Amino acid sequence: MILITGHVILAPEHRERMIALGAEHSARSREETGCLAHHCHVDVENDLRLVFVEEWESVDAVRAHFALPAARAFVADMRALSPEPPAIRIHAAEDVTAKLMG
Repeated sequence: MILITGHVILAPEHRERMIALGAEHSARSREETGCLAHHCHVDVENDLRLVFVEEWESVDAVRAHFALPAARAFVADMRALSPEPPAIRIHAAEDVTAKLMG
C-alpha cells in the first residue's frame, strides 16, 4: 500500500474556498481505480492547516492519479491560493494492524 500525507496552509481570505476544493478533490479521488481512501481534514490545532491522508493500492495508481488533469489543476489552485507551497510525503506502507492488535 502507498500512504500519502500532506498539508496546505489556508489563506484566511480563501479558507472556505480551499476547504471546498480539498473536499471536492478527495471525493473525486476516491472514485479513481486504486484509491483505498482519500480524506482532507482541518487541523484541530491550527485551523489554517488542511491535512490530507490517502491510501493507494500501488505506485502505479498514484502515478495515474497525479497524471490526471483534475489532480494537476487542484495542486495549481492550492499553490495559487496558499501563502506557502503544499507539503507532501509518500510512503510505502504495510498494514500491521493484525500483528499488533491480535
